[in-house]
Amino acid sequence: MTVITSPYEYIENDLYVDLSAMVDSSLYLKCEGFNFAGSVKLKPALAMVEAAEREGRLTPGSTLVESSSGNLGVAISVIAASKGYRFVCVTDHRCNRATERAMTALGATVQVITEPNPVTGFLGARIDRVRALCASDSRYVWLDQYANENNWLSHFTLTAPSIARAFPDVDVVFIGAGTTGTLMGCARWFAGWNENVRIVAVDSVGSVTFGGPAGVRMIPGLGTSIRPDMVDESVIDDVVMVGEPDTVRMCHLLARRGFLFGGSTGTVVSGAVRWLDEHDSHDLKCVAISPDLGERYVDTIYRSDWASAILDQEVHAAVGVPV
Repeated sequence: MTVITSPYEYIENDLYVDLSAMVDSSLYLKCEGFNFAGSVKLKPALAMVEAAEREGRLTPGSTLVESSSGNLGVAISVIAASKGYRFVCVTDHRCNRATERAMTALGATVQVITEPNPVTGFLGARIDRVRALCASDSRYVWLDQYANENNWLSHFTLTAPSIARAFPDVDVVFIGAGTTGTLMGCARWFAGWNENVRIVAVDSVGSVTFGGPAGVRMIPGLGTSIRPDMVDESVIDDVVMVGEPDTVRMCHLLARRGFLFGGSTGTVVSGAVRWLDEHDSHDLKCVAISPDLGERYVDTIYRSDWASAILDQEVHAAVGVPV
């Protein structure tokens, strides 16, 4: 029996789905979405909030503020509601409506950016708004998930060791790249535990994190228009870039098997399957991290007209038609 008094006390850390039937290799999907925030972001959110409390930056009467494409916003909303803080989430038009409604239901204020910064895109515009809010009122406290070391430390402390306990003979770990908190925390831990474990980063086409050209991305979660401050490529063995059409196809494939996962998960699994297809993987034991579940994507990825529009982009690009 598990009994809790606060929603952030429960974090499921040991649930895996065996995806070996999909690939000719041992591939296990670590499911991080079974908590009251619905994603892996509960770990860094709690770590950053509690660090701010210890440092005296966050006190009664403070208002938390953060830029988020969705999942971290929900996680902070959960924690803020439980601890009695006000919270302002600055997001943009790509945020799923279900995610916005969840944050609002939890008492957060959601500000939606509709125009990108001409140089740094929607992420830059969101950060501009956060900085403006903090400059206007000293009660605003910005956790800054993009540079806060507690982001990656939460995964160094919790996520990576749990994988090693479950799979002490793991050969490859596939990790999505957004802020790169999960990626950096796990990669740094495995580098110290067993340098032979290969870390494969999975990113979205259109993201600039690993030097690719910026491009339009409609699925929130992975990828960024500003290279994260915390990324360190020296602890990454390989990078797989996944286009949004492949993300949509993988999400639907998993759903047809009864697993409703979110867009970040579809991207990670698609990248893992492609990497395994391109390498001699028959004797490898592999783990991929699933950041989120799919309920918040039912109006986008799992809606036929929305998904068709994403798949149409691929067709247009193949024949050289602008989109």
